Amino acid sequence: MSFSRVYSAQTHLLKGKIVTIEVDITKKTLHAFTLVGLPDKAVDESKDRMSSALKNSGFKSPKNQNQKIVISLSPADLKKEGPYFDLAIALAYLLSGEEIDFDPKGKIFLGELALNGELQPIKGVLPLTEQAMRLGFQEIFVPVMNAQEAALVPGITIYGAKTLKEVIDHVSKIHLDRKGNPMEKERPKILAQKPTEIIRKDKTHDVDFSDIKGQESAKRGLEIAAAGGHNIALSGPPGTGKTMLARVFSHILPELGNDDILEITGIHSIVGLLEDALITEPPFRAPHHTASYVSMIGGGSNPKPGEVTLAHKGVLFLDEFPEFEKRVLEALRQPLEDNIVSISRARGSAIFPSNFILVAAMNPCPCGNRGNKDKVCICRPNDLERYNRRISGPIIDRIDLWVTVGNVDYKKLSDEVVRSERTHTIKDRVKAARLIQEKRFLNSKRKLKTNSDMNAKDLGIFAPLSPDVKELLNNSAERLALSARAYHRVIKIARTIADLESSPEIKANHILEAIQYRPKVNN
Repeated sequence: MSFSRVYSAQTHLLKGKIVTIEVDITKKTLHAFTLVGLPDKAVDESKDRMSSALKNSGFKSPKNQNQKIVISLSPADLKKEGPYFDLAIALAYLLSGEEIDFDPKGKIFLGELALNGELQPIKGVLPLTEQAMRLGFQEIFVPVMNAQEAALVPGITIYGAKTLKEVIDHVSKIHLDRKGNPMEKERPKILAQKPTEIIRKDKTHDVDFSDIKGQESAKRGLEIAAAGGHNIALSGPPGTGKTMLARVFSHILPELGNDDILEITGIHSIVGLLEDALITEPPFRAPHHTASYVSMIGGGSNPKPGEVTLAHKGVLFLDEFPEFEKRVLEALRQPLEDNIVSISRARGSAIFPSNFILVAAMNPCPCGNRGNKDKVCICRPNDLERYNRRISGPIIDRIDLWVTVGNVDYKKLSDEVVRSERTHTIKDRVKAARLIQEKRFLNSKRKLKTNSDMNAKDLGIFAPLSPDVKELLNNSAERLALSARAYHRVIKIARTIADLESSPEIKANHILEAIQYRPKVNN
């Protein structure tokens, strides 16, 4: 046999893509080693890694023989990126040269080869394994450090290998020694990885809601935001606890479902941010205000996800909100409204999920002392105007709750007796409100999850207002000059407040509280 075909895979956007490795060898000719199929630099360098790995695993190096080797990565029009194919290329070469013998049908091989033949971990194993399972592959071979992650996918057998030699010993019926003599002795097999169970570990957090003294109105706003999936902005002088409030906010969000855990774990695996085998808590992302447009929204010549996608099903915390680049803030319009981000480039387009809760924190002015009774604001009028204009009206409209975080009385700070509700108490109320919403939207056509997902049509179905309450809302909206979007968001917030009280109807006090969370500025 001078031709062989072995299967591998790579990540493409947020999904897996099966890649076919074909090797053709022509012997007794001048040496040539060609790799085709739009390989990037990392893929092209696999020729050198594979050659050294084979030499150090007891086989002849392809570079020391008079033969023409052509390696094709199919589909040919797909850009091949990363070191996913090293293991598959090595096996395909040995199979084509008749140095080993095995049936590659139904098997996927993934892994980067070290020069000594060891298998190095790769990114994106979870979505690659899911794609292999969907397409009917029965076995997948991955580096041992990726095996636990791959074992999250049922319906496919996972083999975690430490070296190239281990894989060869497992799959091959026979292979040749350095002199070309067959070696048929019994060789050890790789044990199949046991399925990984989704186990939620109870994590202890450094800061509890009860540790934050005062700021009861801010805590109430965060509870409403968590219960309904609403975006929230915290405004106040420096040092009043905005950052601490934002960080404990993710602790009161409900636990992720199994499907959400796999989706989020897959996203972080592709980007290379996966530390454990599973992400079981809502992600919390806090990029610095100097973050670039691409790192925040995603993109590049070959589109990659950004922070808005890494925060999917979790929290995106933007501290010093007005200090972010103008076009970064404006680009948040689509993910805040549609829960997706659409990226178009010359080489292709991509749609990434971005269903997160935005928590924005900001100072009331550049110096931070505007409205502070104890300190004097030193900002000039034109500085204040420029600062306020950094956040456009459409972005203000898309943030549901605006909460002022003022200075805390020193007596409260020094009083050890002053304690508020603990995190788990608030979380229980949030979970109860989410359960009410789940039952309400059970048969919805658009598969709504939270109150924030409702559109104008949904509000008429799931959040009807009595004539008295509607009149109150209309009068308030006219007085505050609310936009149509802000008007609907008030109803959503009121529906969430009613859910926290287990009230089947939206009442006047719910509307009045919801209106209080609109920004005290002209939109």
